[in-house]
Amino acid sequence: MEINAEHMVQDCVDQIKQKIENLTTLNIIVAGKTGVGKSTLINSVFRENLAKTGRGKPVTTHMKRYTKKNFPLVVYDTRGFELGKDVQEEVKEEVMTAINMGLASKDINQAIHCIWYCINSASNRVEPEEIEWIRELSKANSVAQVPIIIILTQSFSKKYAQAMRNVLLDENLDVIQVIPVLAQDYEIDEDYVAKAYGLDVLIKVMNEALPEELLDTLHNLQIASLEEKIKRAQLAVVTGAGAAVAAGASPIPISDCAVLIPIQVTMISSIAVIFAVDLSKTALMGFVTTVLGTGGATLLGKAVVSNLLKLIPGAGTVAGGAISGGTAGVLTTALGETFIIIMTQIFKGEMSASDLETKAGRKKVKEIFKEQLSFRR
Repeated sequence: MEINAEHMVQDCVDQIKQKIENLTTLNIIVAGKTGVGKSTLINSVFRENLAKTGRGKPVTTHMKRYTKKNFPLVVYDTRGFELGKDVQEEVKEEVMTAINMGLASKDINQAIHCIWYCINSASNRVEPEEIEWIRELSKANSVAQVPIIIILTQSFSKKYAQAMRNVLLDENLDVIQVIPVLAQDYEIDEDYVAKAYGLDVLIKVMNEALPEELLDTLHNLQIASLEEKIKRAQLAVVTGAGAAVAAGASPIPISDCAVLIPIQVTMISSIAVIFAVDLSKTALMGFVTTVLGTGGATLLGKAVVSNLLKLIPGAGTVAGGAISGGTAGVLTTALGETFIIIMTQIFKGEMSASDLETKAGRKKVKEIFKEQLSFRR
């Protein structure tokens, strides 16, 4: 058996591209008074500066639609909420119109998936009119049940923000969560900077509230919670390892181990989409050939698998020249977890994708992979 690394990497590249093109569009309505920091919030959560003043396309009198080509996110921004009761009623009707049109389309890409209602916690009070508006919207939304999240923006003081949160919770509003947030670091004076917080909580709540079809989109788009990205990527590893175990339910002859390659390609491409790291074909080639233990383009399957098995405690000798489902699962899990660690380091800026093309980068990958294999027996 021969494993062609170039073909494997090209399959990864093709699957990454296809998965990105097929991501479901996430549609969010953001409501609240002008000046509460909605644009800052949106641009701090997602990896593109989508909300720029004056760049949105008007869709109604009080609503703008922000989107970007090849970026599966649409944000509907309501404006002028503070301009009086009549305007507030119009905003509510426009929100419900958008929700109902999405439902009528029967297309998940057109549906409204979440509503963020933003309140400036620095004001230290919640206007009764806002509470009433949320209550009326929740009642109108009772059929569609689009998740509503109240976000307390500009929460410089965690103490005051928590007090405001408690006030809102006491109102028993039909919302899924009230989240204090400081979207960006804020310099109080030259001696003290209030650190950003709360965005990771928002992503966690979104992860729990959105349907499964939107979760890869959410984590591809979001830059606010590395922890939630990792959790989502680890699900891809669990899926891949499960498929590998199933493939090896009847022991796989070493000569037939290429059956695992499509499973591993799907797993790697899924992880790459979640992290949204720009990986060149050369960088992926560096990762694949390092893990498989050779710099060549065509790899001899028996030699590769035998060498990998030597790294697994207790699995160095394979009876009958075959590997079990459990061993196939271990190899696939170690590969996936190694890729997650590398993607995490790239996301954090501790290394770059181009490092995978260097001797030092490949050495790091090899060490991580050996360590991951040694964890699993």
